[in-house]
Amino acid sequence: MAIGWMTILSNVPWSEVIKNAPAVTDGAKKLWKKVRGDTPNEGAPSPADDTPEGRLAALQAEVDELQAQMLASSEVIRSLAEQNTQLIARVEAGRRRLLALAVFNVAVAGVALAAWLGS
Repeated sequence: MAIGWMTILSNVPWSEVIKNAPAVTDGAKKLWKKVRGDTPNEGAPSPADDTPEGRLAALQAEVDELQAQMLASSEVIRSLAEQNTQLIARVEAGRRRLLALAVFNVAVAGVALAAWLGS
């Protein structure tokens, strides 16, 4: 079982994972700050701004903030999806090599058994 995991881990494109990690981390931090609300609520209407125009401006600011959050989250998701695609491709290539090696080993064992029984 450990050999299987080692094979999988050795086929992971670690250089790509490491190269993309800072961008994913930065995107996740920005998204987390926006979702958690580290910035003051800039879109909230002030008490003197209780007019319909003021409320409309506050709602527009809130929509703009939500769109920015959506773009940040979609960028993080896109980056993770690209890394996932690369990982899956490498694991699939490893699976194919392992299958070919297994078929080759069975064929060699068959030839060896036939040679042993024939002598």
